[in-house]
Amino acid sequence: MSVTLDGDNSGLVPGRSQHNTGIPPKPLTRRPFRRTRRLFRGPRPESVPALVGTACTLVGLMDIAAGVFPRFRHSRMHTFAEVLPGALGPLSAALSLSAGVLLLLLAHGLKRRKRRAWRAAVVLLPAGTVAQFGYRHSLVGALLSLVLLAPLLRHRAEFAALPDPRSRWKALANFFLMGAGSIGLGLIIVSVHPHRTVGNPSLAERLEHVLYGLFGLDGPIDYSGVVSGTVGDSLGALGLLTALTTGYLAFRPEHPAARLTEDDERRLRALLARHGGRDSLGHFALRRDKGVVFSPSGKAAVCYRVVSGVMLASGDPIGDVEAWPGAIERFMDEAKAHSWTPAVMGCSETGGEVWTRETGLDALELGDEAVVDVPDFSLHGRAMRNVRQMVTRIERAGYETRVRRVRDLSDGELARIRRAADDWRGTDTERGFSMALGRIGDPADGDSVIATAHRPGQDAAGPYGDLKALLHFVPWGTDGMSLDLMRRDRSADPGMNELLIVASLRAAPALGVARVSLNFAMFRSALARGERLGAGPVLRGWRGLLVFLSRWFQIESLYRFNAKFQPRWEPRYVVFRSTGELPRIGFAAMRAEGFVTLSLPRPLRRLTRDRNPRPCAHDIASPPDHEVRTA
Repeated sequence: MSVTLDGDNSGLVPGRSQHNTGIPPKPLTRRPFRRTRRLFRGPRPESVPALVGTACTLVGLMDIAAGVFPRFRHSRMHTFAEVLPGALGPLSAALSLSAGVLLLLLAHGLKRRKRRAWRAAVVLLPAGTVAQFGYRHSLVGALLSLVLLAPLLRHRAEFAALPDPRSRWKALANFFLMGAGSIGLGLIIVSVHPHRTVGNPSLAERLEHVLYGLFGLDGPIDYSGVVSGTVGDSLGALGLLTALTTGYLAFRPEHPAARLTEDDERRLRALLARHGGRDSLGHFALRRDKGVVFSPSGKAAVCYRVVSGVMLASGDPIGDVEAWPGAIERFMDEAKAHSWTPAVMGCSETGGEVWTRETGLDALELGDEAVVDVPDFSLHGRAMRNVRQMVTRIERAGYETRVRRVRDLSDGELARIRRAADDWRGTDTERGFSMALGRIGDPADGDSVIATAHRPGQDAAGPYGDLKALLHFVPWGTDGMSLDLMRRDRSADPGMNELLIVASLRAAPALGVARVSLNFAMFRSALARGERLGAGPVLRGWRGLLVFLSRWFQIESLYRFNAKFQPRWEPRYVVFRSTGELPRIGFAAMRAEGFVTLSLPRPLRRLTRDRNPRPCAHDIASPPDHEVRTA
């Protein structure tokens, strides 16, 4: 009996000859040919921006290291870096630093598929090829530049993200203004050392020395002593500053100042009238510093704001759940067209399921929302003893409460409440984005509820009369309200917030309110599980970190405050694309909420402020009914 391989090479079959199977053997060289074809075909188009951006990042880091650490410029690593595209070779430290930072800025724009970054790279790489071959006679460096240029030209369609149309002119204006200022200041630096200057250089030579120095090169003027290094470093710093500011303005992420138009607000209010009872955060979509995209049918919408290149949506989509996928698709199209990072803050479990199913994004539990069911609320029982005693003590001190709809307040009282809310704010900026409306007493928000605490007979002659504290609630459908803000006079007795929440819950039935949404407690479940008996070291460590961070962000204190009223906890989620983007999304969310502010000094802020912001001209190929409101 002969033993041979079966025709499909799946095993040993006795009694069969390989020549009698009738199936020709598979060629053994097919797999190497496939690998060779893949090598010549190059990377996948969607991966080209990341690969090219990573290459520019490596070169930029090497250039920065060469500028910061002198020993690195004479090491074998830098000898290898000199043949990479964009490397600067033997130029000075200032020029090396400038080019390194510019390459990092350009790499970020390439990774984000920015059309302007692609144009800059297409211009710079041939120039680098000429420099590599003509100046250093480096054939390897010239070939590497062309190799990096080839995928950029072949896959140019991948770099289609739209830029901010105004940043181009700001970058150009900055280049000329900063360049002129650097040249003028450089002439002063070059001329303030007459006793250390070798010879008597003319004005043309001084100007030439400044221009060379701004690029990190040695000019025609010589100095005695250490003055030469001081002048060179000063000129290089001016050139670096000009390059950094110009590069930042040219490749920065788009920051449109979004606002709702009257038509957008009308359409959103119509959707909330029909479907506003589903999400307690629905009314916060009416913030007028948000943009909005509508579904093709107009039955759903997603409100957002762009912060630090992150397209940040808040809460669930507005409108009919069946139309949510259309609005989400429009949202993702906008993010892709502008190379924004899509993210959602504070969506419900249902919203998170729809977002992840329709987009392939991931979700992470962010915290819990405290919701009190009015029929079940009572101050009786041991669990409510602390709240009951505090409210009783404050009422005995002579405080009174009033809970009314905004439309029932007079104009004078509303104006006084607005002034008090602004003056009692603890920070210079108004905080809130996903769970804050940003205004009080607007005529369009007549269904909102204001709870105020008063102390008649004491300090009634002050700027706010006898007003001592206030709460503002926005509508949650037809039978609910959601807490917007809490403000109180710092001189008032402690417990004002507890007093007003209890007063609001007591007055809720008369207002037709059956459920009240209180504050959002971030990482509430981690705090609760970490303090339980038998919690492991990981949970205890995580809880300890949250308690430490509570010194600045009130994580634990807000959870404790909400827990006083025995609410039910509704989880809220953050939706994101990849884990690596979470730090960027978190930073953008903190900026949107007002916890982190990045702004220029006030005099410079006035000079750079757009007094008449215009809508960004986004020429997107989209259907005629594509609704995007971005100013």
